[in-house]
Amino acid sequence: MSITLKDLSQRYRVCDGKKFRIKDFEANDTWKLESKDEAAKLLDHSLEKLAELQGRLYAQNEWALLLVFQAMDAAGKDGTIKHVMSGVNPQGCEVVSFKAPSAEELDHDYLWRSMKNLPERGRIGIFNRSYYEETLVVRVHKEFLNKQKLPAKLVTKNIWKERFEDISAMERYMYRNGIVVRKFFLNVSREEQKERFFKRLDEPKKNWKFSSADIRERQCWPQYMEAYQETIRHTATEHSPWYVVPADHKWFTRLVVASVLVDTLESLKLQFPEVAPEVRKEFAAARAVLKNEK
Repeated sequence: MSITLKDLSQRYRVCDGKKFRIKDFEANDTWKLESKDEAAKLLDHSLEKLAELQGRLYAQNEWALLLVFQAMDAAGKDGTIKHVMSGVNPQGCEVVSFKAPSAEELDHDYLWRSMKNLPERGRIGIFNRSYYEETLVVRVHKEFLNKQKLPAKLVTKNIWKERFEDISAMERYMYRNGIVVRKFFLNVSREEQKERFFKRLDEPKKNWKFSSADIRERQCWPQYMEAYQETIRHTATEHSPWYVVPADHKWFTRLVVASVLVDTLESLKLQFPEVAPEVRKEFAAARAVLKNEK
């Protein structure tokens, strides 16, 4: 049986996280695809479809699409974004990378910097890391929470549950305002991450990618896996699902992400706007002017 883009999209979708367990998703999975060549053909097809659908999204100017990428270091977020969005018109797409919050950002609520970067109607926004850092890295490194200047009475044992509720409410708000959210956890194995770190150390052209902080974060692997599991359990919904994407094989990761984008945009039933009859009457006059132009 041949694999369709919709098959790939649905296989890794989590829209009810109550029973979600990371260990149920294999990082090296390639499903029924046995070769890069087969995947490359599907990826080319998906990128063609994506370019067509983005044109409709932009022209219709009603919906917006927000893609959220979260992962451990070296899982391939940057490469996935680069390859999957390679055929998209850059005028209709914007990537925002969230790093450690600035002093200005720490003087606002933790969702502020994300909210002011939401995509406009007709456009695709990409968050390379996102507001989910607040239930991941901040949860693993609680000293970051101390920098947020929250009133002491608000920092209770329920703070993570409250943040899950706040984030879910925000995503529901976005959907009700025409912003469709799709969230990707690029699920790389600890063994594959180790191999990629070695490549960063051994290959001169990849040395710039390496940071000693990556090794320190690696030591917190169990805590991060628990944080990811809890986050997905509490924030996966029908309108804003998570996709737990196998990330040990980059060629497969890119295909799955591309299939989700195509499946999502197709579900919106996007159409080019119809021209009003009175405007069509102007076409004849414009055509005559052009035809008679010397």
